[in-house]
Amino acid sequence: MAYCSAFTMAMSMAYCSSSSTTSTSPLVRYLPSNSTLSMMPTFSPLPFHSNRRRSVRIATASLSAVNSPSTSFSGSQKSLLLEVKDLTAVIAESKQEILKGVNLVVYEGEVHAIMGKNGSGKSTFAKVLVGHPDYEVTGGSILFKGSDLLEMEPEERSLAGLFMSFQSPVEIPGVSNIDFLNMAYNARRRKLGLAELGPIEFYAYIFPKLDLVNMKTDFLNRNVNEGFSGGERKRNEILQLAVLGAEMAILDEIDSGLDVDALRDVAKAVNGLLTPNNSVLMITHYLRLLEFIEPSRIHVMEDGKIVKTGDISIAKLLEEEGYKAISTP
Repeated sequence: MAYCSAFTMAMSMAYCSSSSTTSTSPLVRYLPSNSTLSMMPTFSPLPFHSNRRRSVRIATASLSAVNSPSTSFSGSQKSLLLEVKDLTAVIAESKQEILKGVNLVVYEGEVHAIMGKNGSGKSTFAKVLVGHPDYEVTGGSILFKGSDLLEMEPEERSLAGLFMSFQSPVEIPGVSNIDFLNMAYNARRRKLGLAELGPIEFYAYIFPKLDLVNMKTDFLNRNVNEGFSGGERKRNEILQLAVLGAEMAILDEIDSGLDVDALRDVAKAVNGLLTPNNSVLMITHYLRLLEFIEPSRIHVMEDGKIVKTGDISIAKLLEEEGYKAISTP
């Protein structure tokens, strides 16, 4: 689900399904703070604009090759996917500075993890990447596939290849999973000049992806996240990622609230979606996730900056000794 255009589309669907009139439904001007950003085009004018915008340069999206996952990416030169330099950002309303000079480089085929204490800026960084309106960029730069991400509105960033899953996915009453995903997927295909998939064709497309996330077919007929357990919601997020595709998936604490079996299922699905051309940026507090999804790099955030980068040994050190082991003076 997208916190921008996709959520507006879905809420409009819900409005229409409950209305007895045939008139066009009004735009739903509602923005949840904890919804998720998927690969969605614009369905209607958005109620907000990003807080750092210059000239608009529409990014071209392509469907990711999620059908042929591979975790062995050697033998080819990696291309730079994401480059963040000296990024600073404040809360838009209060002007409180949260990000104080973040630097990060991610290449295709890599898995990066960001760890840090609560309040260190991890989730803020993720939200700034996708253009959440609660935050205002005050300095630095973000390049995604060579294009200036800060010039793009949130829906343009999603079309460019960003997917974000937040900690607490929201419910969308009145909209079934399969209707939501079918409409979203076909909207992307229209943007790319491709023919839409009919219900039978789309079911054939989505069916094998259910097995990837260990979900039963009856989940497709349930309303989006309505009555779902924590594990079911996280699986549903990864199902959206599998269906819609993304070159960069930002996963904010996908391990929170999961038992070991659900965590294993989610991690297996994420690993199955990795290709030499896409990457994952995970935010987590715990070593256990990183034992299921092996990271290329681990970064530790403190007071709005990345203060240490290394391998899995950093997470093991934090598990044993806590953040005092690496905290800056």
